[in-house]
Amino acid sequence: MKRVRWKTLSLRSRLGVLVAAAVAVAVVLVSAISWSITRADLYDQFDARLQSYAQLAAKTSSPAEALSTLSSADGRGSGMGSGRGGGLTVQFLSATGEITGTAGAKPVIPVLPPDAPVAAGELDRTSDVRRIEGDRFRVWTAQRAGGGAVQVAQDSEDVEDTLARLGIWLLVVSVAGVLGATLVGRAIARSALRPVDDLTAAAENVARTQELSAAIDVAASGEIGRLSTAFNAMLGALSRSRDEQRRLVEDAGHELRTPLTSLRNNIELLIHAEANPQRQLPAEDRSRLLADLDTQAVELTALIGELIELSTGERPSEAEERVALADVVGSAVERARSRWPAVSFDAELAGADVLARPAALERAVLNVLDNAAKWSPSGGIVRVTMAVTSLAVRVRVDDEGPGIAEADLSHVFERFYRADAARALPGSGLGLAIVEQVLTQHGGRAEAARADGGGARFDLVLPLAAS
Repeated sequence: MKRVRWKTLSLRSRLGVLVAAAVAVAVVLVSAISWSITRADLYDQFDARLQSYAQLAAKTSSPAEALSTLSSADGRGSGMGSGRGGGLTVQFLSATGEITGTAGAKPVIPVLPPDAPVAAGELDRTSDVRRIEGDRFRVWTAQRAGGGAVQVAQDSEDVEDTLARLGIWLLVVSVAGVLGATLVGRAIARSALRPVDDLTAAAENVARTQELSAAIDVAASGEIGRLSTAFNAMLGALSRSRDEQRRLVEDAGHELRTPLTSLRNNIELLIHAEANPQRQLPAEDRSRLLADLDTQAVELTALIGELIELSTGERPSEAEERVALADVVGSAVERARSRWPAVSFDAELAGADVLARPAALERAVLNVLDNAAKWSPSGGIVRVTMAVTSLAVRVRVDDEGPGIAEADLSHVFERFYRADAARALPGSGLGLAIVEQVLTQHGGRAEAARADGGGARFDLVLPLAAS
């Protein structure tokens, strides 16, 4: 239950609790250590004074004389023996451990077994804490020069009262410190999380307005600054993606309108001819219309397929793997040969491994080969070569067609772009756009130029797979 409640707290509350807990632990530790050090120091001083009392009392002849000597030496007079607990008591013991005289606040100091070796001269001194009539006394026992022992006992009430007062003050300071730490922690959490609040407000505004151009001011540094920069980068990527989608839809609508209009006109002409038997179309015209319908349907199907591939190609579903590029190019060349029997394909392949999606890469190579074959004359040759460098491999496709006009070189990989000379040829204007997209996804690039023999030249450059 506690874990669930902790998870439901806001980040600000968690940070405030953690700061308060850390300060509370620190305050408690410091207070406990301070109290322990003070206690040890006070009792050390108390014991040192008792030891000096015992040494002075050992030089006197009676407990009364010893008590008077101690009072004079301490400078407190008779008050030394006063107090709620009874003050100072001096007691003499014989060598056998029997009490020979007592003077002071208590009538007698209980004699315990540890006192016997001191009275017998076997031990120099000993000290302990004893209960005398319900009060705690610290007792110091020392040898006397003439034999026997002297015992000096003093109530530790003053020390205990001092420690009690110190403990109360430390407790008050600790509580005040924890409360102050809680307030400071809340202020720190509020200040530290203010940039996060700004990011949250910006994200909510984007979700509400669908406006992706509203960038966030990167005023903070460190992790918050990186988060703001990443958020702006994400907004930019989303904005570009939406613009690409909008442009794709607009271009697709424009390109689809022409074949659909032609299909509709031909179908309406056939329907009109069927509805008016007296105005039947000649068999030759009817066959031509049906052939046009078939061709337009095939072109429309191909266009829709390429549109789907182009729109979904930005999210590759095929896994990358290490492949021999010569195998991929060789497979594409064989498919092109079967599709373009009037054109010859001359391939000179070389060994090179790349990290790629084989099906997508083969489709890109095939698109380039189809484009080369489409522009090549009957009996022409499409040459495919591979060149390997230390970092990349280049696949070059040269044809014997009319080549690419200088004004078209910078546009050949754009969606739906078709040169003036290509208007009468079949195609959607998407094949080379797919090529560039696939090469970019693989970390490579596609280039277009004029071949040495005057035809078109396409270079597909891919990085080599790591050894």
